[in-house]
Amino acid sequence: MTAAKLVSGAALAALLAVGTGGPASAVPSGRMLVELRDSSSCDGGAVLRGAGASAISSTLRLYALEGEAAARVVPSLRACGALRFAVPDRPAGTLSVTDFTDPLVPSEWWRSAIGVSDLAPPGPGKPVTIVDSGIELTHPEFDGRTDLLALNMQEPQPLGGVHGTAVASVIGAPENGVGLVGVYPQALLQTWDAAPGSGTTLVTSQIVAGILAAADKGPGVINISLGSGTLETAISQAIATAIRKGMLVVAAAGNDGDTNNQLTYPASTPHVLTVAATTRQNTVASFSSRSRFVDLAAPGEDMPVASALDQSWDDEDGTSFAAPLVSGAAAWVWTVRPELDATQLFEVMRRSATDIDAPGRDDASGYGLLNVPAALAYVAPSTDPMEPNDDMDYVRVGGVYATGALPLTTRAKTSTAVTARLTVFEDPRDVYPVFVPAKKTITAKTTAATVELALWSNGTPSVTVASPGKNRLARGVTKTGTETVTYKNTGNAKTVYLAVTLAKGSRDADYSVSVAAR
Repeated sequence: MTAAKLVSGAALAALLAVGTGGPASAVPSGRMLVELRDSSSCDGGAVLRGAGASAISSTLRLYALEGEAAARVVPSLRACGALRFAVPDRPAGTLSVTDFTDPLVPSEWWRSAIGVSDLAPPGPGKPVTIVDSGIELTHPEFDGRTDLLALNMQEPQPLGGVHGTAVASVIGAPENGVGLVGVYPQALLQTWDAAPGSGTTLVTSQIVAGILAAADKGPGVINISLGSGTLETAISQAIATAIRKGMLVVAAAGNDGDTNNQLTYPASTPHVLTVAATTRQNTVASFSSRSRFVDLAAPGEDMPVASALDQSWDDEDGTSFAAPLVSGAAAWVWTVRPELDATQLFEVMRRSATDIDAPGRDDASGYGLLNVPAALAYVAPSTDPMEPNDDMDYVRVGGVYATGALPLTTRAKTSTAVTARLTVFEDPRDVYPVFVPAKKTITAKTTAATVELALWSNGTPSVTVASPGKNRLARGVTKTGTETVTYKNTGNAKTVYLAVTLAKGSRDADYSVSVAAR
């Protein structure tokens, strides 16, 4: 091990500056992200391409263009109803780690903490994509590695690749007689360099592109060891798209535990497996951010990592290195248990954790400390279909996805049943399109006492902020242990929306709902 720090003091200061806004030069001058609606009175895509915009995602209808061009065309896009939003392409994550003066240690103490000391990991299986600063492909841990795929150009020097190389080594450093060994040494690694040029500043467009590139290669695990105090809609949509395509997204909780514990993103995004950091004593590290979105914890102090700066190794601290332990372990479990889908794997990883802090789930450690043997044996919960379907925009035609979600009932299928799951912070509601024929009545029923039912009109902007008097068509009525919601369609055939919401006081719910149109 070398005593040199992974990130120099000057570099670390620059990274932290980005996290608080950073210098103006950190973002391409005036660059904007523009997302279009699915339908309008003009061809917004043609307008943007004509102005020199580049397509970030055809699925999200998201484009990037320079500020001067945006100033010319955005007003016209808004006027013709084509504009969903236009925001600066600003920094959305930093690559900082918590840099302490604790003595370096040559051993990977975390192996016994998470139960892998005596386990034999599998060969290559489910991929892990690292959306970060790229990997130094000539480092001894990665040089000549055949199961490492660069999804874009990697720019490792002079600063790029430092953070990404360290993260990648925690996941999959191989057993090659040098350096360290990752949690899943034969993992199929994929890397997206989201910090080209500066090597330290990650802008929204690059993070989005990396997440979507991974989703196109899926199913697999995406590791995001970065964070920002700003919620970026485009990143949330990219994560939702990845989840819809069957990916498991893992993010670092953040390193603000000693200060303000502000919510960071994407760690505080629903359906993201959020990881806190623990110490050698299996307690939550003081620097690890606490929040209601923390799902589980993993070692993140005195972590041996590969250093891209001098082709050697060092010890570091931070939730940036706890998250890849969970990502690698999740890919290991998924490779051994390929029958699981991503929603089941999400629950398996956190529910199998070892409780280490306050009894039960808590804001410091979530469900507890990562336990790989327990995850390999944990009984799979039921699947949670159609996620993310938390609100109208994810399921309505013309919402985030042009095609919306498949309705539970159709002209040909007038009745069905759906089994799913809710949790208080990650997934507090499910919304389903339901087709109602002309002059017919739609009825939904459940015996789950932990959920509530309601039917909403197509004009509802959001079931969380909608006006019940204007948009809610019917609410559930409970009788003899069964809640029923009914709506009679007196007009033409239409699509309405069934919302299943956690009942007051409930934290989790496994439910089944039957739906029929008669």
